[in-house]
Amino acid sequence: MVSATDIAGSVARQLAEVEQVNAEAVRAAADLVLGVIRADALVYTAGAGHSLAAVAETFYRAGGLACVYPLYHPELLPLHGAVSSTQTERRSGLAAEVLAERAPEPDDVLVVFSTSGSNPYPVELCIEARKRGAAVIAVTSRACVAAAPRRSSSTLVEQGTVVLDSLVIPGDASYPPDAPRTAPLSTVVNAFLWNLVLAQVYDRGTAEGLDVPLWRSSNVEGGDEANAALLAKYGEIVPRLR
Repeated sequence: MVSATDIAGSVARQLAEVEQVNAEAVRAAADLVLGVIRADALVYTAGAGHSLAAVAETFYRAGGLACVYPLYHPELLPLHGAVSSTQTERRSGLAAEVLAERAPEPDDVLVVFSTSGSNPYPVELCIEARKRGAAVIAVTSRACVAAAPRRSSSTLVEQGTVVLDSLVIPGDASYPPDAPRTAPLSTVVNAFLWNLVLAQVYDRGTAEGLDVPLWRSSNVEGGDEANAALLAKYGEIVPRLR
C-alpha cells in the first residue's frame, strides 16, 4: 500500500529535478519580471482548466506580486462547466476576445500556464502578446506538448520567450510509478516554478534598490494597511482587484 512518505518522496524528487533543469530559465524569467517592475508595467497571467489554479496563485496572493493582471473568461473554469471548459480552451478566437479588455504592451510580460501547451486559447494568447511586442513566459511540459494532439498552428514551447518546463509526464498523473493513474503534479510544480521566479525577483530586485510590489496577508496585523497603497495604485488598471 502507498504511504504518504512514498508520495512525498516522489514529489520532492520531482521538484528538485525541476529546479535543477530550469535554473537558467528561472533566471531569465526573473529578468523579464524585473524589467516589468523597473518599467512600472504589468505581468499578465493566464491559463485554462486546472491551470487556472496557477493563475490564482499569481493574483492578490499574500507574498505575491501586486503588478499582476489575470486574464480570465468564466467559461474556462471547470467549476462553471467541466466539459464546456475543455471545449472553450479549444475554441480559436477566444484569446482575442479576452485581450480586448486589456492586452500586454511592450514593457509588459505574459505568463501562460498550460501543461499540454497545444490548445488554441493559450497558444493564441502568446501569439497575440508577441505581436504587440511583449515577452512570453511559457510554463508548460515539453514532454506533454510533444505528446498532445496539435490543435493550433503553434505550441507554447515554440511561442515562449522563456520556457519553464514542469517535467510533468503526458497525462499529468504520477502514481503508481509504473502505470500512473492518479496524484497529478502540474499544480504543485507550477506553483513551485512561480515561487522560484518570485524569490529571485525579490532577492535581485531589493539588491539593486527596487521597490518590489508585494502583497501582505490581510489576516496578519497591519496587512490591510500595507496593501492599501498597492490597491490605490493598481486598482484602476486591474479591475479584478476592485
